[in-house]
Amino acid sequence: MEGSAARPRTRIQTEKRDTILEAALEVFSTHGFRGSTIDQIAAAAGMSKPNLLYYFRRKEDIFTTLIQRLLDTWLAPLRELDDEGDPLTELRSYIRRKIEMARDYPRESRIFANEILQGAPRILPMLEGELKQLVDEKAVIIRGWMRSGRIARTDPYHLIFSIWATTQHYADFDVQVRAVLGPDRGGEGRFEDAARFLEQLFVEGLRPKG
Repeated sequence: MEGSAARPRTRIQTEKRDTILEAALEVFSTHGFRGSTIDQIAAAAGMSKPNLLYYFRRKEDIFTTLIQRLLDTWLAPLRELDDEGDPLTELRSYIRRKIEMARDYPRESRIFANEILQGAPRILPMLEGELKQLVDEKAVIIRGWMRSGRIARTDPYHLIFSIWATTQHYADFDVQVRAVLGPDRGGEGRFEDAARFLEQLFVEGLRPKG
């Protein structure tokens, strides 16, 4: 089914694929790619292995489709960075969206991080293609803001990397964050606290001096 000639999928086929991908998200985020099997995904999806293989021929096909969806989700806030907007407002909004995603998509973050730690063997073309192109485009926008004196000068690529690193920390290291903050500060409010702190850290650091 996967990779066959383009024939519109029926509603049932779309629902089955979505069920498989949701099951795969849980299995891959728990066991990693290497530790996951088609049988585990089929069991989590509540269907037989032959039925699953009708929709996806290989574990790699499921993973690649899932990662592409995840990448689309992860990159949506960066795509929305608007060169016509106020730079500090745009960056503040971007940071907050990334913290919200750390809160709402911890399984997706684990899958992506694990793939990167393994050298991105299955998604390197996506990183070198779609991701690089988008970051290049947004770096041009950020440089334009710097040239016009609207934000302080810095390296736009490392600015983006730093926002990724600091926000995704709250997804990938959530257990550590909750353990260190303790019961009084480790509840749901920790994400709002993180968002306010990171907004202050980046926005004040980028505010033009003088």
